[in-house]
Amino acid sequence: MNKQACFTSLKDEWNTPESIYDHLNGEFEFDFDPCPSNPFTDGLFIDWGMRNFVNPPFSNWQKWVKKGYEEHKKGKLVVFLIAARTDTKTFHEIIIPFATEIRFIKGRLKFGGSKTGAPFPSMVVIFK
Repeated sequence: MNKQACFTSLKDEWNTPESIYDHLNGEFEFDFDPCPSNPFTDGLFIDWGMRNFVNPPFSNWQKWVKKGYEEHKKGKLVVFLIAARTDTKTFHEIIIPFATEIRFIKGRLKFGGSKTGAPFPSMVVIFK
């Protein structure tokens, strides 16, 4: 068994499962996505909206969480869909102490276009 295959993806960006986005949008009414699949926008270097949904690229999710926390400190809502990496420094130093809520998702999500579940567990992290 290839251990790396259990925790990584060959692709860095995957579309959010529509049912997950629709559920969260119904609850939070998002007005901005700082990291859409758009090569002309780099959400790490712009101001975000007031109600943000963020499904960051898997390779640098920590930078996105740090940016999201900074935006949250400006009074903004930030909701992340990220891999449940509970052993990381970012999880222990930013998410645990400052997130309003953490929701662990049961099972493995099938991100847009994928025929199989993700090779990692996912969580929703809310800063409000």
